Amino acid sequence: MSRVEQPSRRAVLAAAVAAAAVAGGAIPATAEAAPGPGDGAGGGTADPDLARARQAARQADYRAWTTCADWRRGTVRGARPVAGARPGVVIGAPAGTTDYTDPHTGTTATWEYATWTSPVHRLAVPSTEVIASWNAHTPSGTWIQVELRGTYSDGTDTPWYVMGRWTAGDGDRDIRRTSVDDQSDGKSSIWTDTFSIDDAATGLRLTSYRLRLTLHRRPGTRSTPTVWRLGAMGSDVPDRFTVPASTPGLARELRVPRYSQEIHKGQYPEYDNGGEAWCSPTSSQMIIEYWGGRLTEDQLAWVDPSYADPQVCHAARYTYDNQYEGCGNWPFNAAYAATFKGLQGVVTRLGSLADLEALIAAGIPAITSQSFLEEELTGAGYGTSGHLMTVIGFTADGDVIANDPASDDNEAVRRVYKRREWENIWLRTKRYNASGQVASGTGGVCYLYFPAHPSPRQREALEAVGVR
Repeated sequence: MSRVEQPSRRAVLAAAVAAAAVAGGAIPATAEAAPGPGDGAGGGTADPDLARARQAARQADYRAWTTCADWRRGTVRGARPVAGARPGVVIGAPAGTTDYTDPHTGTTATWEYATWTSPVHRLAVPSTEVIASWNAHTPSGTWIQVELRGTYSDGTDTPWYVMGRWTAGDGDRDIRRTSVDDQSDGKSSIWTDTFSIDDAATGLRLTSYRLRLTLHRRPGTRSTPTVWRLGAMGSDVPDRFTVPASTPGLARELRVPRYSQEIHKGQYPEYDNGGEAWCSPTSSQMIIEYWGGRLTEDQLAWVDPSYADPQVCHAARYTYDNQYEGCGNWPFNAAYAATFKGLQGVVTRLGSLADLEALIAAGIPAITSQSFLEEELTGAGYGTSGHLMTVIGFTADGDVIANDPASDDNEAVRRVYKRREWENIWLRTKRYNASGQVASGTGGVCYLYFPAHPSPRQREALEAVGVR
């Protein structure tokens, strides 16, 4: 696909019916790259933007389990909650062993396992879609599986759906990171990273869900995965070709590194045909480095030394979904970001540009997913059925400042896009493609990466957009 990431397979469904590197070094609660309060174009405080964000229509419900109390409320079989600066859940005394045949290597291995199952979460927004995301440390020889089981508005239950099998590594002792295709019960389906009601027009919705986490390790070892954030975003965004216009808030621009996916064309084609399709990991790497995340020389030693920005190649390799055959799996990108010390990541959905303005005002950039025809976004120079960019600020006129990885070189990455055009291509759920057929939009999906211990101002902005 030219100049864009493959769309998530949720886009395939939507068209039919309408993200193991652990970097050393601490990451500060407020990164050096982030301007302080009042810095950037326009300055000011976050308060007006926070107020506007809270007033934005809420069409999503994000719930996460992150605290000691959260983990203790779950049901365990062999798993054990742990306290500390970053509470989580680990393998205690394994519940048993299980055999897993890796579909991407053909290898069958025996694993010890333990499970943690969340309490039932009743969705504030009865939902047509749910996307899970998680943050975990998975040493060599360990991996996790995340599943979802929900209850429909007709009172029946879904099966336990696999939302992802994740490990940060890809060595001989690791499984291959993967989503799972062909999951459906005739009412809903899993499309790579997204639970979706098959026919939203029937009025069927998901009203509640539970998440089940299965932790695996090689038998006879003391290694264990540690999961410190597990959550899901449910949403019911109405079908729409256009969205209401918003009023600009305060202007500000964050100093985020600029990386082009285009300079990686042809590099490592085993990872989704090289840089031409690396907009998601390229965007992830920009924000990881904004927060101070760095890879060591040893971690980058596998990259051809003639390649510029080897960390982008690394991000592509370690977000790669072997079933999807791409680097655009949304939760895999968030999980990759959280392998960097002191950083966490979530996948959620925002309701307006006011939400983005509130985050930018607090020094938090966001990665947004959108699709558009070339003529719908002035200055882009291309059209796409699915593309990730990093929003780093707003001009005094309210236009969007984005680091667009689909640029010829790093210097060209910073773009200014018209506010009205941007909010429409990002927030809508339907559009017409070049052939005049109805195609999909993402309805405000974004990745948010932020410190494990946010500052009070950052925490307030995150809570204003529904992330806790």
